[in-house]
Amino acid sequence: MMADARTRARAVIVTNPRSGGGKTARYGLVQRAEDMGAQVWTTSAEGDATSLAQKAVEAGAQVLGVAGGDGTVSAVAAVAADTGRSLVVVPAGTRNHFARDLGLDLRDPGRGLDALVDGEPAQVDLGVLGSRVFVNNVSFGMYADALLEPGYREDKPRAFTAVAPDYVTGKQWVEARVDTPSGTVEFPQVVLISNNPYHLATPRWLGRRFSLATGQLGAIVLKRPTQAPPDLLRHLRGELRQHKRGAGPAGEGVVVWSAPGITLHGDVRHLDAGIDGEAVRLPLPVVCGIRPGALRVLLPKNRPGIPPERAVRH
Repeated sequence: MMADARTRARAVIVTNPRSGGGKTARYGLVQRAEDMGAQVWTTSAEGDATSLAQKAVEAGAQVLGVAGGDGTVSAVAAVAADTGRSLVVVPAGTRNHFARDLGLDLRDPGRGLDALVDGEPAQVDLGVLGSRVFVNNVSFGMYADALLEPGYREDKPRAFTAVAPDYVTGKQWVEARVDTPSGTVEFPQVVLISNNPYHLATPRWLGRRFSLATGQLGAIVLKRPTQAPPDLLRHLRGELRQHKRGAGPAGEGVVVWSAPGITLHGDVRHLDAGIDGEAVRLPLPVVCGIRPGALRVLLPKNRPGIPPERAVRH
């Protein structure tokens, strides 16, 4: 599908060639984007996603596109939101949580480019942490530590294997306190703060977001057990099942809630964290908030979508 001259003049797609093990090349996304009239700018040591997006705006781009994982998407989304540009998302990362929850086709990333021609606008929220934006989540604990392991990108199972034992046995935790509706949780094992709440009630759709426009952050805090469970993830799943059966906002070991702002306090100077899959070190206190409707995305008319809530209840 070819675009007209106006599209060629106004659209710049920022691509990360390393995302998803090279999905940009594997799916021929550069050629597909150029065939549709967009310019394609590729990240490198000389130009990261943020700086390329800023330069694209300075060059007159009215639409910013991004082909990469959630980390690359969040960098370009921040520029788009701050400059009032529309964003086209092409799911070229490994997990593509944000693109999935927008209803995009993860099996054929190039279909996201159709939004350049027949895009339907939608306003979605952005999570914020200081000056940083996140489209998916901020995590503390085992996942954040795995991100810091050498060679994480090349061998993720090995990285998780390296950090998991101390969390599974209760010897490792997050050096922070989190204020929750059920009181303050000290030294939790896991803290996960998401841009809009995750669906937790149905195993098939666990971790999906059926709306990115609630104006609320989602939070999951796994408490440090007095007796370590043999399997951290099994413990979390069991607690979520208890929460689903009506145990209230907190089971014995987990607290799940939503709020427009969530804060972590502590006595240490910094915490290791993962922001949209990128390892960072954050000064305390950590204050997360949300910008309702801050980002305008263009979505292709034909996309798989996400299941309606009524279907999830079956």
